[in-house]
Amino acid sequence: MNSAAPADDPQKMHLAFDLSFTHSEGRWARPGSWTNRTFPDVRMFQELAVTAERGGIDMLFFGDGTGLPDTWRGSTDAAVEWGVQWPRQDMSPFIAAMSAVTQHIGFGLTYSSTFMHPFYVARLLNSLDHVTSGRIAFNVVASTRLADAANYGYDQLLEHSLRYERMEEFVDVCQRLWDSVEPDAIVMDRETGRFADPSKVHPIDHHGQFFDVQGPLTSVPSPQGRPVLVQAGSSPQGIRTSAKFADLVFGIGGNAAGQARHRAALDAELVSNGRNPADVGILWTTQLVLGRSEDEAAARKLEMLEYWGDEAVGVYLSYNSGHDFSTVPERVVLGELADAIRAANASPAGFVGQLITELGVDHEMSRSEFFERGWRHAVGFDYTLSGTASQVADLLEENFAATGSRGGFMIGNPLSMPASYADVTELLVPELRRRGAMGEAYPGRTLRENLAR
Repeated sequence: MNSAAPADDPQKMHLAFDLSFTHSEGRWARPGSWTNRTFPDVRMFQELAVTAERGGIDMLFFGDGTGLPDTWRGSTDAAVEWGVQWPRQDMSPFIAAMSAVTQHIGFGLTYSSTFMHPFYVARLLNSLDHVTSGRIAFNVVASTRLADAANYGYDQLLEHSLRYERMEEFVDVCQRLWDSVEPDAIVMDRETGRFADPSKVHPIDHHGQFFDVQGPLTSVPSPQGRPVLVQAGSSPQGIRTSAKFADLVFGIGGNAAGQARHRAALDAELVSNGRNPADVGILWTTQLVLGRSEDEAAARKLEMLEYWGDEAVGVYLSYNSGHDFSTVPERVVLGELADAIRAANASPAGFVGQLITELGVDHEMSRSEFFERGWRHAVGFDYTLSGTASQVADLLEENFAATGSRGGFMIGNPLSMPASYADVTELLVPELRRRGAMGEAYPGRTLRENLAR
């Protein structure tokens, strides 16, 4: 992601761990999960952070959702009973605790521009950037879930395009707040007692469609100036928004052709915004199952299908789309289902979008086939890479080259914490480093500098 790299110095692969669901969907009960710790014991995350840093992982990432899944059958019961995307903590204090036992690894934190206020988020992230000595990334999201909206006093979701318009204004306000106190504004002259230069502290006087913010930010400029900005929109409008401000993009993994289209669309939008595509990498969401032999990896991958039930799958699919899939008829046309999801201002880009990409908008399938595919989608079975460290490294290198060699992989947890992540640091990372696919661990002082290699 460094446009200044020489042509003969190929980009190196970056790896991040997605810790969003380390404890839910049955992972807490699987072999290799904690037996002497219970979520949300902060020591779980501290120990994992130390292990991940030892392996040179670039970033630990936390997605977020603030609603209890209630889309399936209009009830939260199944989500509570089976622990589907619940419970969720605000991970900002956990990140502070993890940063205290590490020195280099970065941390990605998610907040919703649909519900949050930019002044609060800008100030919080500035503070975390200080606490972590410049290791914070901000994953800004446009929320698509009615359960989340209800907790912020909304009885319906903003229309899709308005969510992105609000996100763009939200990020603009944050950026102006982070710039409102110049880097050298603090003078702290002990002889005169003068603390700061008022000519370098500026109100922003923002009056927009969604926000009114006077400014300036009531904080000292942080080590990075502003956090690394991350965005994960995969719709055409989401990609256009990413191109305006994102330093790093999260993309859907598992489909090389779709990934190539996303990369090409993002590059075109970056150019139209006067930005260099070489400066913005994509981390592809990727699940890995590693074994010390091919047979061991294959057997472990099959375990993924063992700890989900029909109700849990229904909860997962419905919550993530914003549509109650318990209402799917015995025969369903994918395009009609996508239209119904859009009509509720929910998101057709997930499971249903993937089915349409694969099968076509006019494809008709039975309810049983829909849920059979949904089961495999919920656990990520068809897109989970499995094998020995050498086999998986081959697949990652091939995918990295095919999608532009800019960015890397956001590794999710299909089995258990901490064992699944320990396999990556102990088996896969040494193999990638041996091949030269990953560069020097933490050559810079901040997360932004480390991602730029």
